[in-house]
Amino acid sequence: MVDFLAENNLCGQAVLRIVSRGNAIIAELLRLSDFIPAVFRLKDKSDQQKYGDIICDFSYFKGPEYYDSKLEAKPDLQDLDDEFRENNIEILSRFYLAFESVHKYIVDLIRYLDDLYEGVYIQQTLETVLLNGDGKQLLCEALYLYGVMLLVIDQKMEGEVRERMLVSYYRYSAARSSADSNLDDICKLLRSTGYSSQSGAKRPANYPESYFQRVPISSTFISMVIGRLRSDDIYNQVISVYMGITVNLVEAWEPYKAAKIALNYTLDSANIREQASRYSVSMEGLRPQIQQLLKEGFLREEIVLDNIPKLLNCLRDCNVSIRWLMLHTADSAYDPNNKRLRQIKDQVINDSKYNPKILFQLLLDTAQFEFTLKEMFKQMLSEKQLKWESYRTEGSERMTELAEVFSGVKPLTRVEKNENLQAWFREISKQIESLNYEDSTAAGRKTVQLIQALVEVQEFHQLESNLQVCQFLADTRKFLHQMIRTINIKEEVLITMQIVGDLSYAWQIIDSFTSIMQESIRVNPSMVTKLRATFLKLASALDLPLLRINQANSPDLLSVSQFYSGELVTYVRKVLQIIPESMFTSLAKIIKLQIHAIMEVPTRLDKDKLKDYAQLGARYEVAKLTHAISIFTEGILMMKTTLVGIIKVDPKQLLEDGIRKELVRRVAYALHKGLIFNPKAKTSELMPKLKEMAATMDGFYRSFEYIQDYVSIYGLKIWQEEVSRIINYNVEQECNSFLRTKIQDWQSVYQSTHIPIPKFPSVDESATFIGRLCREILRITDPKVTCYMDQLNTWYDLKTHQEVTNNRLFSEIQDTLGTFGLNGLDRLLCFMIVKELQNFLSVFQKTILRDKAMVDVFKAMLSAVNPVKGIVANASKVYANAVAKTQKIWGPYLESIMKVGQMQILRQQIANELNYSCKFDSKHLAAALENLNKSLLADIEAHYQDPSLPYPKEDNNLLYEITASLEAAGIHNPLNKIYITTKRLPYFPIVNFLFIIAQLPKLQYSKNQGMTCRKATDPVDWSPLVLGLLTLLKQFHSRYTEQFLALIGQFIRSVMEQCTSQKIPDMPSDVVGALMFLEDYVRYTKLPRKVAEAHVPSFIFDEFRTVL
Repeated sequence: MVDFLAENNLCGQAVLRIVSRGNAIIAELLRLSDFIPAVFRLKDKSDQQKYGDIICDFSYFKGPEYYDSKLEAKPDLQDLDDEFRENNIEILSRFYLAFESVHKYIVDLIRYLDDLYEGVYIQQTLETVLLNGDGKQLLCEALYLYGVMLLVIDQKMEGEVRERMLVSYYRYSAARSSADSNLDDICKLLRSTGYSSQSGAKRPANYPESYFQRVPISSTFISMVIGRLRSDDIYNQVISVYMGITVNLVEAWEPYKAAKIALNYTLDSANIREQASRYSVSMEGLRPQIQQLLKEGFLREEIVLDNIPKLLNCLRDCNVSIRWLMLHTADSAYDPNNKRLRQIKDQVINDSKYNPKILFQLLLDTAQFEFTLKEMFKQMLSEKQLKWESYRTEGSERMTELAEVFSGVKPLTRVEKNENLQAWFREISKQIESLNYEDSTAAGRKTVQLIQALVEVQEFHQLESNLQVCQFLADTRKFLHQMIRTINIKEEVLITMQIVGDLSYAWQIIDSFTSIMQESIRVNPSMVTKLRATFLKLASALDLPLLRINQANSPDLLSVSQFYSGELVTYVRKVLQIIPESMFTSLAKIIKLQIHAIMEVPTRLDKDKLKDYAQLGARYEVAKLTHAISIFTEGILMMKTTLVGIIKVDPKQLLEDGIRKELVRRVAYALHKGLIFNPKAKTSELMPKLKEMAATMDGFYRSFEYIQDYVSIYGLKIWQEEVSRIINYNVEQECNSFLRTKIQDWQSVYQSTHIPIPKFPSVDESATFIGRLCREILRITDPKVTCYMDQLNTWYDLKTHQEVTNNRLFSEIQDTLGTFGLNGLDRLLCFMIVKELQNFLSVFQKTILRDKAMVDVFKAMLSAVNPVKGIVANASKVYANAVAKTQKIWGPYLESIMKVGQMQILRQQIANELNYSCKFDSKHLAAALENLNKSLLADIEAHYQDPSLPYPKEDNNLLYEITASLEAAGIHNPLNKIYITTKRLPYFPIVNFLFIIAQLPKLQYSKNQGMTCRKATDPVDWSPLVLGLLTLLKQFHSRYTEQFLALIGQFIRSVMEQCTSQKIPDMPSDVVGALMFLEDYVRYTKLPRKVAEAHVPSFIFDEFRTVL
């Protein structure tokens, strides 16, 4: 009969493929369970208020029209819904595909059973498949995996969350309109069961059987499978279902009367005591036994070969005891709210004299013993044939030599010639030589006969008297014995060890031993080498889900292997993280001693003060702590490079990643805690907190510099990479609030699974410390309460005229957060400017242009100023009239313009600081970037004059990359940046012109300070006003700017003309303001003065300066 798993057996291959897919589906469900978007849980009040109307459970299907009409009625809600779809459709699709694959799995299994029933597979029926060993195993596995899938879904993804995700997917995807979509069936299968994995939650009625019955499976098939299991398996009270998912049958079988009665006999108090005591005694006996086996030099090859059954029995007893005690004392197996379970657990712990440390020690020793034995066996298996053949050759040669001794030719003392013995020994030599390694059974039998013959020849021919002959015979017998031993080295022993040593049941329970592992490492860092064997033992659990996938040659092998290997490596990292944690604790003490206790030795020193500076106690303490750090390092580096599943774990890399993780954790926490500001504080906390934070960061930096040589790492490289990652990640998260399509953690290039950047709950409207820092700077430099002096780069309080802050602020940020911090701040300000400009345009279009009275004023004004090159008659009245009629719109307009201007000033200051530090710290980089920038611009200008010359193509990233580098080095002008794309806006130049002349009466010119605010109660800050307006105009076509400048020029000429005709000698203050605006505009944009002189005669410019 054809082997059931043979490639040409269609029936076997079909069920093997189903089982293989089942294991892959479970891995995907477990993988996805860590990526459920928190918003679908709707736990926070803020989430409920914001998303409550767009996230629905299955109640949606009762009246989708009602929900959809509710959305359509509110444009804001519709907008939020679109944004939510863009952010979540990718992860929702991934979840849906996983759910769909569960449904497809059971449909395919039912189809396979139908095919068996209908005779599609020739000579195969359900009965014949269940009679075959492999067939029975696979069918049981197929049904069992379906149950595991449903239980995993219910345990890892709450019913309500599933429903919300499915409804969201249904609403956002094309599946609702697709005819072949089986979304309805998936929703029926995965609707909420009412089950909750929370401690103390009540179990729903008829659970889980009603859940399993949602897709009906042939009852004949189920009863036949159970029939096979009943005769083949033994149940225990706490069992592992799949990869460490444990179930306590006391709880699970509660609703089933017959099962409960059967189980109660097992759970009798005396029976529990007997079981627990048995394992307690077993533990006591096994510990010294296994420690004896692990003694250096005890496990030698001959001892192993002579005692294979004994050693395997010891291994089996150890593993059985560990398994029983681990499962029956695990917290996860007992509901703390169930009184009966608590009593059983307490009895098990008391009667077994359970001590987790002793159990862990036995696990460590067993894993070490198992690992040593496996390695020895693998070595012996690889050398088996070579050794066997060398023993055969040795034995044969000894016999040939003895034959020659009895020939009388070879001079061996007092041995007479004996032709019979000579011929006999030659024959024996030939017999030994003829033994065939391939036919091990016959060779083994023959070897035993040869040994017997050699014993007999010694007795019958009275050869004992000659010691040398006896020695030859004894050696040959020894070689023959070695051949028998060697031929008995079989792979079955390794397979038995693999089965006996299975630790998949502890895949999750092992976590409860983490603290014990970490404590033992802290006390003795060399413990890591012992733990290596335990991790490898745990890695053998991967065989369970991968066996069938491998047999089916499924392409899922790699992804499933990577998932479980990745989970295990993460656990290994978690355990070993105690080493970097302990190192950093010692480091903090070292830095404290270096800063506060140890005095710096001066270059010249009086010898009588030498003792004071020696400070032997403090220096000894530093040396002791440093030694402890290097011992920790040594501990982890003693662990050899290990293959955990399919992931290679290099101890040096593990140590470096651990150090990075601890550094990231501490620095991120320090930044989060250190940069929280109180907006109600009388004087801003900004500078003191920045100084304090700079000292903290310097402490971290110095400690890293100190440690690098002792632990053999590149301290500066790690410091820069990790600090930049922390800051960039926080900037990215902060900017998310301005983005429609958010960057999730799993999409972020800065976030990492091995070295995660911690996320902290927000303390105000900002999501991160960088947002709080930025908003605090904006708060204290707010144009409504401060006045910015451009010549001094300083902000002054409008009321008290005291200095608020100056450009030293940015040097302080540079000292605290480095270039990355300033860069991140700059990027965040860009997002804020974009948001402000978008809001401004929205208000302009929806409010100003829709106000008919306003539009009429603009029309009238346009006709009054036409032609722009001319002069407006009765200018003062015309302009004053228009300003008065439009007064109500300028409040919000002014606020927006000044906010943009304020942020542009901050961006300029950041660029100056970055450029200064770049030229100071890396002048070659600064020079190279400036020259590259100039040459690129020259090439681009040349291309526009002659298109045949080269220009960077669309797929060339050079321009994007150079821009990022230039901005990082501060070689850019924020005022030239285009922040938003705009369309044509009617009346735009005239509106901005009216706006600026409406603000001029609020300002006055001072010789020392330039343009300043007249009244503190009606604040207008000149620099933010000019820069804000300049930035706004920059976003539109240049003709708008030309029209705007022309209107200002006409305003100056018209008012001056009126003054001249009315013989008013002084230049009006509004004209001074307008001229100052033009002058500042030219200065900031770095345009030639003739741009302004095109609209205002040069003599007015010259005269206005002399008059002032």
